[in-house]
Amino acid sequence: MSAPTPLAELVGPVIRDLARCSGKDLTRWLDQVARLRGCTEPIRLTGEALTVDAGTGEVLHTYTTSSEPHGQLLVRCGNRRASRCPSCAELYRADTFHLIRAGLIGGTKGVPETVRTHPRVFATLTAPSFGPVHRGPGKSGAPQVCHPRRTGPACFERHVADDPRIGQPLDPDSYDYVAHVLWNAHAGDLWRRFTIYLRRHLAAAAGMSQAAFNRQVKVSFAKVAEYQARGVVHFHAIIRLDGRPDDPDDTTPIPPPDWASVQLLDGAIRSAAAAVHIDAPDLGQPTLDLRWGDQVDVKLINPADLDPDGETDQLTEQKVAGYVAKYATKAAESAGTLDRRIRSHDLIHLRDKGASEHAARLIRTAWTLGDPITHPELLDLKLRKWAHMLGFRGHFSTRSRAYATTLGKIRQERADYRHAQLRETGWAYDPDTTLVLAHWAFAGQGYTPGESALAVSMSREDRDGP
Repeated sequence: MSAPTPLAELVGPVIRDLARCSGKDLTRWLDQVARLRGCTEPIRLTGEALTVDAGTGEVLHTYTTSSEPHGQLLVRCGNRRASRCPSCAELYRADTFHLIRAGLIGGTKGVPETVRTHPRVFATLTAPSFGPVHRGPGKSGAPQVCHPRRTGPACFERHVADDPRIGQPLDPDSYDYVAHVLWNAHAGDLWRRFTIYLRRHLAAAAGMSQAAFNRQVKVSFAKVAEYQARGVVHFHAIIRLDGRPDDPDDTTPIPPPDWASVQLLDGAIRSAAAAVHIDAPDLGQPTLDLRWGDQVDVKLINPADLDPDGETDQLTEQKVAGYVAKYATKAAESAGTLDRRIRSHDLIHLRDKGASEHAARLIRTAWTLGDPITHPELLDLKLRKWAHMLGFRGHFSTRSRAYATTLGKIRQERADYRHAQLRETGWAYDPDTTLVLAHWAFAGQGYTPGESALAVSMSREDRDGP
C-alpha cells in the first residue's frame, strides 16, 4: 500500500474542483467532509429546510444548499458493504450486532431478559454440490488434502487459507453452472419455505396440530446470508422458540411451554430442511430439484457468562452476535465477483475488473439465463439485474417480527441522542414545539477526483493520529 499523499499536495486539485462549480471557500467543504466521518461515497443533495415555531408559525431558521460548496449538501451513503464504504459498513455492523445481541440476552431494546432461558440454536443451511471444488483448511485451521481421488477430478495439494484456488472448480467444464445460478436465485424462496415447514415439523414432533402449536408457541429468528468461496450463498440463523402472548398484537417475547425444548427444535430444523424443495423452471432438460445441501449444522447457544473470557470453543451469545454482524457487511465480492451491477459491455472485461474465472463464468451464465427472448420463463428471477450477485437477489439480513427491535428504531435512538446533545448546546430546537419543513433532491453521489484524494488523506490522518 502506498503512503498517503501529504495534504499540502492535494489542496490545489481540490480547490480547482471546488472553483469549477462553486465560488465558496474550502473551509465549509472540509467541515462537511469531517461530519461524514470517513464515508467514501457520500450522497449529494440540493434543497432547503425551514424550522418553524409550531405555535406561532414564526420561521426560526432557514437553511439552503445554495450557500454550500457546489451548491450541495453531503450526507453519508449508508451502504452496508464494506467493499464500497468501510465507514458506513462499520456503523451497519455495529447496529446489527446490537439488534442480534438484544434478541439473545434481552434486558435492552424492549426485549426481556427471560429470552436467555428460551430454546435457541444457531443453525447453518448450505447449498448442495454442483461439482467438486478446491478445499481450504479444515475447521481447526490445519490444511487438508484436497480431493485425493483415484478417478475423476482430483487434487492432492494442501491449500493454505489465502490460496486463490479455494472454491474454484476442479473441472470447470463439468461444473453445473446453470444449477448453481438457479439455486442462488431461489435461495430466498427456499428459506421462506423452510420457515413454513419448520413450524409444521415442530407441531408434528410435539404431537399437536399446527393450529394448536401456533396458539402456544411462536418461532422467532434472525438470519444472515454468506457467500461461500465457491460463489453460492448459505444462511446462518438464530432460531428461538417463544411463548404466544394472549394479545395477538403483543410482540414481546415470553417463555414457551416446558415441552418446547432445544432437542425438539434441533430435530425439526433438520427434518424441515430435508423436506423443502423447489422445482426449477423447465429449461428443456430434466427438471432441476432445488434443495438444501446435506450439511445442516445446528448448535446450542450458551449464555455469555458461561464463557466470560472466550477461552473455550463454546458458542456464546457474544460470539454469535459478532459472527452474524460481521457477515451482514459482506456480499458476493467475497467470492471473487463484483460489488456493482454490470452491463452487457462489462461481460468481456470481468477479469480485468477483478472477477475470478469461476465468478466470471457464473456471471455470464446468469446473463445468458436472464435473456428475456431465449428464457422468458426465468424473467421473474431478474438474473441480468443480479448477475453480479451470481443470481441471488434476496435480503442479506432479515428477522422475524418478534425477534427483537429493528434497525430503524436503533438508528432513531442514535439520532434522538445526538439531537438531545445539540439542544443542550443551543444548536438545535425542541422537536416538541417546532416543525421542520424540508425539500431535498438527489444531485449525485461520490467525490470529484481531487476531493476524493483529499478526503481519503483526511480520513487516514484522523484514524492514525498525528
